[in-house]
Amino acid sequence: MAGPLAGLKVIEMAGLGPCPFAGQMLADLGGEVVVIDRDAGGDFSGDINRRGKKSIAVNLKAAGARELVLSLCRSADVLIEGFRPGVMERLGLGPDAVHAANPALVYGRMTGWGQSGPLANSAGHDITYLAITGALHAMGEAGKPPVPPLNLVADYGGGSMFLLAGLLAALFERSKSGKGQVVDAAMVDGVPAMMGLVHTMLGAGLWQNRRESNLLDGGAPFYRCYATADGKFVAVGALEPQFYAILVEKTGLDPAWLRRQMDTRLWAEQAAALAAAFAGRSRDEWAALFEGTDGCVAAVLDLEEAARHPHNAARGIFQRQPHGLAAAPAPRFSRSQPAVPVQAGTSGGDGRDILSQSGFSASEIDELERSGALRLVEAAK
Repeated sequence: MAGPLAGLKVIEMAGLGPCPFAGQMLADLGGEVVVIDRDAGGDFSGDINRRGKKSIAVNLKAAGARELVLSLCRSADVLIEGFRPGVMERLGLGPDAVHAANPALVYGRMTGWGQSGPLANSAGHDITYLAITGALHAMGEAGKPPVPPLNLVADYGGGSMFLLAGLLAALFERSKSGKGQVVDAAMVDGVPAMMGLVHTMLGAGLWQNRRESNLLDGGAPFYRCYATADGKFVAVGALEPQFYAILVEKTGLDPAWLRRQMDTRLWAEQAAALAAAFAGRSRDEWAALFEGTDGCVAAVLDLEEAARHPHNAARGIFQRQPHGLAAAPAPRFSRSQPAVPVQAGTSGGDGRDILSQSGFSASEIDELERSGALRLVEAAK
């Protein structure tokens, strides 16, 4: 294994969304991630969230399954799960049981609502969590319904990234105390934490509590997207005065606008002038005109175009694989460079090897399979 997390052993309870993505990042950075799957034989070769991981298929409701998972936890550093509160406890694998087997393990819990509160046991998705945190209200055009920002903000920003931060913080604390603990990562906690700047500006009277009226929500004419002559778009982010000056120069606007950049009463007029200017050339013509400047104007690329952009290609950001595009591991390190991720195989495909490496004998593995607790790939065919 290579990467800064080489030697870290992680147990991941199979699930969807932010928990598997957090597990993917741990694997990308060198961690040994073992997924506890429910069934054997499933093909995960096209699932980027499964890359670099191993899999063992366990019938968690069968006799002996609990002891099997606990035995894996005894030599692990981290366990992550994304079930509703109480599910792991009903399986006999809650924090108390796992910490009894391994007091030093860091137990990561990933949910939308958190482990407590009136909605803790309710269903939800990224858009639901964004809705009650106030973030969704701020996204989209004025006078129209809010626009969900894919599932990047709650699932992966407020979810996966805060779970990862919590896990690494708990591991650092363990290096001093020798003790594990539970990390309760909730999207409804993480999203407001990311909204700190907006809350600060709102409190200072510098942010209007309505869509498309502010610096960063499309209200500012110098921080939004514009259509170009070919029906495509450019993104403009010329917030600072010196960057705005370049925008004014390159688009041929009246230099008088330089003194009026922050006059919100004139934003609609500024936006109309910029819209007319950008409509006069193609997207790529504008991108070429601004390239190498500090005007903060970029072509809005589609998913395929992004992989071909010279900057992205030079850094090797995207990799084309049999099942489509995949991003390289991030971030990057000066010494502990992660290895190239290995494509995932089948669920349960590593079960026998995982148990052998954990000290189980061949006869014990065969008995676990006969009991129904362990599901091997060959048994599923």
